[in-house]
Amino acid sequence: MPITSSNPAPSALDALCINTLRFLAVDTVQQANSGHPGLPLGAAAMAYVLWTRFLKLAPDHPQWFNRDRFVLSAGHGSALLYSLLHLTGFDLPLEQLQQFRQWGSITPGHPERGTTEGVEVTTGPLGQGFGNGVGMAIAEAHLAACYNRDGFNLIDHHTYGIVSDGDLMEGVASEAAALAGHLRLGKLIYLYDDNRVTLSAGTDITFTEDRALRFQAYGWHTQVVDDGNDLDAIEHALCTARTQTAQPSLILVRTHLGFGSPNKQDTYKAHGSPLGTDEVERTKSSLGWPQAPAFYIPASAAAHFKASMDKGRQAEEQWNHMFRDYERHYPTLAHALQQRIHGELPEGWDTDLPQYAPDVKGMATRTASGQIMNAMAARWPALIGGSADLDPSTHTELSGMGDFEAPGVNALDRQGSAGGGWSYAGRNLHFGVREHAMGAIINGIAAHGGAVPFGATFLVFSDYMRPAIRLAALMRLHVIYVFTHDSLALGEDGATHQPIEQIASLRAIPHLTVIRPADANETIAAWRVAVTERRPVALVLTRQDIPTLRRDTYAGADGLRQGAYVLADAPNGHPRLILMGSGSEVSLLVDAHHLLLLLGVQTRVVSMPSWELFDEQTQAYRDTVLPPGIKARLSVEAGVSQGWRQYVGDQGDILAIDRFGTSAPGERAMREYGFTVQNICQRAITLLHL
Repeated sequence: MPITSSNPAPSALDALCINTLRFLAVDTVQQANSGHPGLPLGAAAMAYVLWTRFLKLAPDHPQWFNRDRFVLSAGHGSALLYSLLHLTGFDLPLEQLQQFRQWGSITPGHPERGTTEGVEVTTGPLGQGFGNGVGMAIAEAHLAACYNRDGFNLIDHHTYGIVSDGDLMEGVASEAAALAGHLRLGKLIYLYDDNRVTLSAGTDITFTEDRALRFQAYGWHTQVVDDGNDLDAIEHALCTARTQTAQPSLILVRTHLGFGSPNKQDTYKAHGSPLGTDEVERTKSSLGWPQAPAFYIPASAAAHFKASMDKGRQAEEQWNHMFRDYERHYPTLAHALQQRIHGELPEGWDTDLPQYAPDVKGMATRTASGQIMNAMAARWPALIGGSADLDPSTHTELSGMGDFEAPGVNALDRQGSAGGGWSYAGRNLHFGVREHAMGAIINGIAAHGGAVPFGATFLVFSDYMRPAIRLAALMRLHVIYVFTHDSLALGEDGATHQPIEQIASLRAIPHLTVIRPADANETIAAWRVAVTERRPVALVLTRQDIPTLRRDTYAGADGLRQGAYVLADAPNGHPRLILMGSGSEVSLLVDAHHLLLLLGVQTRVVSMPSWELFDEQTQAYRDTVLPPGIKARLSVEAGVSQGWRQYVGDQGDILAIDRFGTSAPGERAMREYGFTVQNICQRAITLLHL
């Protein structure tokens, strides 16, 4: 039954505060002549209840770790969030609302983490914020299970969000919702702005399933509030949701897009365009708001919003006192938690990393990566993550670290990963076949703080994760992607599973570091970068075994930190030709180097695992690796040629794959596509016009 109250009319002060929110947002959009006024007008009441009666925030210390997290997944309603942040005392001056969507402002068109204080995640691409919130709830549950002790609930907060019709339509939200229900994330509560209007029409033409029943099937607790302006009903629903500790909650709140606008309420015209001067006047009149001045904030409303944050300030003070007591009782745990909160690495985190002896047969870099991860995980408790149902293939199971699952829920006849058990303290996340959700969820884990998440799948399926990867790069989150099966060398699975354009596609994303190591020891160096650089990093790894290079003969693998380095040089120190490449193809270059030397061709081999790291180096260093005077250059990589021209120059050559793969044994496929020592030598000699 829908929730109603006996007295749905708000008090005079509440009504004043809600209209302050509404018209601060409306004036913000109108001044910019750009934006989305409909959601702020319709959702202001439920946002007001949530922020003033429930959210535990400390605007003076916005990064206080035990704060509640709020996600505006419907990021197009950013004017509402900015109004809330300004009114509740965050460092967001009114002048910045007046510069909404303008060059240099801290009020961009959609909320951006790192730009605006109080914005937890960058949202706007619909559904992503929904998934981020699931990740935040996972992080909260995990840290609570690891560090809380009797009498010391240090990690104890909720993740709230406002989601829209568009969010719920997106597949990423469905994937994330299904996993959240399975995991019983009881501290995740979303208010659904059920206004039944999209950008182009009403939802009756595209979105008619019973959303409450759908979420119940996912394992969520659902409630319906029939009147989005009934503050008591909304408060009651939120109180009830907080008692559902074994289920995430969706509160479906029937709102009206563009509420109060005489000509645009409940129409798509209120969604993504300013109301216009005349309609702003009519809307203010209909809701009894002064026409002037714009950006009007009544003193009593301002005082009430500021005072509503006192509970958060008090909670922070109590938490700080509790933490000091916790330190006295559990000094080791307190130190470990502080390290995780601040993103610090524990001493000796890399003490047990393996070293790999030269081996002609070698091993797959995915295998080396798995060994490296497990060595780190034993000393670095912040590492947590999993795969899209591919642990045996991606080698990303953290042995003995347990599975992150709702305690006491699952009844299968096993005890979790390698006997580690099932609980929220487990560090192996099982995402299921849900790459879209995995990307959004690990972003939420990273944004929450206290954990460094990884997500693993086959390289070709990075396409499913691309929106989330892009947002991780935009937010500069510390997330790690483990992409295996990196070329057509994976063989018989054929073109659908053989990545061709994916490496180039990932390299095109600003602020994402892509690393494709050439052997097991470069994989160690790659993981060191991924751990220490605190940025999004994509590791691109082989399925097939590749030689472990002789580091007593060739340069050390730590050269990877520079992105590219001279692996083997001409004996006389004056190469006429440079061979460069990444990953599994580097061993082919080494063999070609030997043959070319026998032919009298002075040749240099450059291992180039990361363009991004190389481009960060000084011009002087880059010129020592790729001397401008050496024009004969050949790049070799089992992917598209796009981008290599900047390194080989106009007189160089590129051995690449600019068509799709084929189903055949991996060695045969690579041979047929020209990735052989003989073909490399032939193309190199042609470059020299010999």
